[in-house]
Amino acid sequence: MHTASVIVLLFSVATATAIAVRSIRFPYTVALVLVGLGIGAFHVVEPPHLTKELLFAVILPGLLFEAAFNIDAKEFWASRLTIGALAVPGVVAAIALTALLVAAMMAGFALDPSFGWRYGLVFGSLIAATDPIAVTALFAQMKVGHRLSALVEGESLLNDGTSVVLFTLILAFASGATTTVAAFVWQFFYTVGGGVLAGAAIGSLVVQVTKRIDDPSIEIALTVIAAYGSFSLAEEIGCSGVIATVTAGLLCGTYGWDRGMSESTRLAVTTFWDYIAFALNSVVFLLIGFEVQLPALTTWAPVIGVAYLGALLGRFGVVLGVSSLLSRTRERIPFSWVAVLTWGGLRGALSMVLALALPADLPHRTQLIAMTYGVVLLSLLLQGVSMPWMIRKLRLGGS
Repeated sequence: MHTASVIVLLFSVATATAIAVRSIRFPYTVALVLVGLGIGAFHVVEPPHLTKELLFAVILPGLLFEAAFNIDAKEFWASRLTIGALAVPGVVAAIALTALLVAAMMAGFALDPSFGWRYGLVFGSLIAATDPIAVTALFAQMKVGHRLSALVEGESLLNDGTSVVLFTLILAFASGATTTVAAFVWQFFYTVGGGVLAGAAIGSLVVQVTKRIDDPSIEIALTVIAAYGSFSLAEEIGCSGVIATVTAGLLCGTYGWDRGMSESTRLAVTTFWDYIAFALNSVVFLLIGFEVQLPALTTWAPVIGVAYLGALLGRFGVVLGVSSLLSRTRERIPFSWVAVLTWGGLRGALSMVLALALPADLPHRTQLIAMTYGVVLLSLLLQGVSMPWMIRKLRLGGS
């Protein structure tokens, strides 16, 4: 089947799925994964593979920019301590805690005693990034409060960047590269800080140009440049493209929106990025379903079970720890939110493509890929599907 035919078929399937789930409170993205699993099992079509190049060059910049552009800036700033704690030290703690738990359970259950904490760190960094797309869409549908929605989305925007940086550094360490703590810290701050500067430079330039013109088509093009240009610039100089795009999106969505766009331009830009988000989400979650081979994962079922439990406990420990630290501040997190933030920490495409990028000669590579795929699938299907029940049970929804 020709590439054009495959693309048309993918969007047809995505549109049909969206129509089918409109009247029920079932996450659209989870439905896409299920459809992808079903179609992939019968080899009806040969879709493009979910590669790092596809994710980084096409999908991730658009999704990150749209989320950062549309985030509630006031709620984001009001919850800055919580978001920052979860997305930076929280990611470090989650990786370490997940590594210790998984390595201990591997040895304790006699599944793989050779899977030590070093490879546990690699696994922890693979699944550190959360993907809240399914959850935030559900939050909007069930009228969950703005602050909780901003926490989930804001944390994910930042922890995508920190988790990719930490994965790169941890993988180098696990592969035998010699480094010092000072060099490790410097590389982390250079990668993150450079991403912020690259995003701020491109975002500020786009905002200044936007202020001087009033043409919806040109201003849409400028936001596309901000999204993909900031990502590319940061990656070219060895910094975090994820952080750069988030920074550019925040600038364009606050200063550019308030000071540089007319009402007609705002409507046009919002409509454009709403569709881009729909299209990219449709593609990425369908490809997740296509990529996962259930028969292959059954071989690793006990290991995947341990990995999923370790990741979930690690996430709970970090969220509970941050909640305890902030309990006496104005950003106190209710305990019911701890449950939602833990259960809403779904994993997605970023974890899968990072797993595929593992070096071919890395010990436990096949096992690490299976563990990551299994955790992504279980988190999407179990946690994603049960979120409406949890929201109703905790009475966090407005309808």
